[in-house]
Amino acid sequence: MAGCSENDRPLESPVRFEGNIFGSFYQLTIMDSLTLGQSQALEEGFLAELESVDQAMSTYRDDAELIAFNEAPLEEWQPLSNELIEVLAISQSVAEASHGAFDITVGDVVNLWSFGPGSRPETVPSDEALAEQLAKVGFDAVEIDTQAMQARRTRDVFVDLSGVAKGHATDRVAAYLDQQGMKHYLVNLGGDLIAKGQRDTEEQTPWRIGIEVPEDGQQRAQHIIPLENMSVATSGDYRNYFEVDGERFSHTIDPRTGQPVVHRLVSVSVFHPSNAWADAWATALMVVGEDEAMQIAVDNNLKVLLLIRNGEAWQSIASPEFVNVFGDALVNELGIEQLPAPSRTLDPTLQPTVPVDQLVTGE
Repeated sequence: MAGCSENDRPLESPVRFEGNIFGSFYQLTIMDSLTLGQSQALEEGFLAELESVDQAMSTYRDDAELIAFNEAPLEEWQPLSNELIEVLAISQSVAEASHGAFDITVGDVVNLWSFGPGSRPETVPSDEALAEQLAKVGFDAVEIDTQAMQARRTRDVFVDLSGVAKGHATDRVAAYLDQQGMKHYLVNLGGDLIAKGQRDTEEQTPWRIGIEVPEDGQQRAQHIIPLENMSVATSGDYRNYFEVDGERFSHTIDPRTGQPVVHRLVSVSVFHPSNAWADAWATALMVVGEDEAMQIAVDNNLKVLLLIRNGEAWQSIASPEFVNVFGDALVNELGIEQLPAPSRTLDPTLQPTVPVDQLVTGE
């Protein structure tokens, strides 16, 4: 009797869950009314979803489905789970639309640069080693049969889904919460976010997310954006890098050249109904730099916010679809430039004037 009554005890809103996953973190904030028993069941359920994604797509565990696919004989079709086929299909679609800027077969090249699961001492790989691995790279090395739920490798490439798997996991957690009847929540998996409903239903307050400014050693929101029934993923080059003889090497590798990217673009945020798509697109646009990124965003009607290093300041530019969704008023209020971008710089001391629920952090 005592146990039953404890499970029925209502919890004060919001209910928060947090922990570590995929070498990063998860944070869930739920505004719906929950009892202790319901919250415990929810936690057990979404952790099972995360475990399922990890078992399917991890490159760090020997029993992962993706590892088995990478070790399967070339040219032989392999039956795969629905979710792995789905993520492979998203990856190939973004690869084609970005002209190879997103490529899940770049894993061995990433490993050479010490950023993958096979990481080693931080050294610059030789031209010969890079050329050998780069010769195999190309999204055409993976063929997918979505009808038969199978795929195969046609060249000896190492498929790495790190640019999309976390987004897919974020989608899975949100879908689970939807199935359990949750209406108002914010999911944050390592900086990939999905917001549903509102932060405060009585006050009709939306969730507010902060786009992080890349300042070493600090976390600060450059822009605060209201988010409702939308996901956002950010890719940046300001957290994961190493230096050799004073030269800085970004973890963002261009699959077309095998080299770390070098340009003024330091952060790409993509807003999309699906976080898996947002995740993949953010990675692709981070590779190509600001000019090509904005052109791809226009061609594909993507809601994109670019953060560009402009001397000592930060320049923010929004795609037309971003403006269409969030409105001219908000864009102008935040000092975000639109296309065509006028010649001006932004105040680097800009500080948020409203609370922020979560920061969207670059990888």
